[in-house]
Amino acid sequence: MGWRLRAWAAAFAAVVVAAGVSSSLAFALPSGFWGVVPQNDLNLEQFQRLERGGARSVRIPVDWGSVQLGRDGSFDWSGIDSQVEAASRVGINVLPFLYGAPTWAVQSVWVPGSQDSVKAPAHLPVSGAARASWASFVGAAVTRYGPNGTFWAENPTVPKRPIRTWQIWNEENFKYFVAKPNPAEFGTLVKISNAALKSADPGAQLVLGGMFAQPKKTKPRQSYFASEFLEQMYKKTPGIKAEFAGIALHPYASSYQRLTPEIEEVRTVLKQNHDANKGLWITELGWSSEPPGEGDAFAKGPEGQAAQLKGAFTLLKDNQRKWRIQRVFWFSVDDQSGTCNFCGGSGLFGPGFTPKPSWKAYVRFAGGSVG
Repeated sequence: MGWRLRAWAAAFAAVVVAAGVSSSLAFALPSGFWGVVPQNDLNLEQFQRLERGGARSVRIPVDWGSVQLGRDGSFDWSGIDSQVEAASRVGINVLPFLYGAPTWAVQSVWVPGSQDSVKAPAHLPVSGAARASWASFVGAAVTRYGPNGTFWAENPTVPKRPIRTWQIWNEENFKYFVAKPNPAEFGTLVKISNAALKSADPGAQLVLGGMFAQPKKTKPRQSYFASEFLEQMYKKTPGIKAEFAGIALHPYASSYQRLTPEIEEVRTVLKQNHDANKGLWITELGWSSEPPGEGDAFAKGPEGQAAQLKGAFTLLKDNQRKWRIQRVFWFSVDDQSGTCNFCGGSGLFGPGFTPKPSWKAYVRFAGGSVG
């Protein structure tokens, strides 16, 4: 029996080689694995450049406060339409993250300790009129871009790529997106959102907002490590496991070598809650091409940024199956000063959409072309 098995295996291997099939295909990365996050709206030519480079997913913000300015129930999707259309025309998948709140729904407050006097919602829209209004917003987004979405009906020449996966909120464990993070409150928001998604599209999938892996701790408390926030959400929200399909992480670190412990401590929480089959989405990851300097651990210079991308992408690709990684989104496509401490140099492209060394490194992993 042993020699027959060995002979069969050898014959099979010969057939595979003869057919030109690589054994690595058995462990192919998930479809749409390599993604990007723009800081500004992109035009069709820029989306085409990204697609040629191998980017297969784009993550875009859908700010409730920008889409629905008043209480009258009307929505203005024009800003989102242009990005969905351009991405669909070139064959790039869209992952929207729904977040924010108009001031008529939730009071906006100054974020204590923020350097630029930033405002954020005082709390998540989980009670009173805000709860119903948020659910209406989520349902309206699916009605616009889901399988039977009005966007596709109104634009029949656009290749139909309905959005089936939705991310709820952004960095819910950190003060800049909700002034006082609360794991139990976020668990409630997930339940409200999932019900609204499923009502509009029974096949819709919910991914948790990307949690900042290890933000600085403050007093009074305005942040949680992602692992602690996730653990408390499980503890304080009965039945939460059935409400989402995956978790998301923003493992920002001074060096890619520090990604492993940040990811593994989150996966440990999943295992402890008997939810280890959940996929992990890295919905933001990046470093800056700005010159290295004191007080900015993310600034690496152009070549250093490319080196960090190469190291991080190698690590994530090699551990994709172990960590159940579904997507990796580089932050960002383009530079934009003043939005965060490293956003002025985080892009794969600089002014005039000029490619940086990091774009060439990205393309090598994504399997596209630089030009």
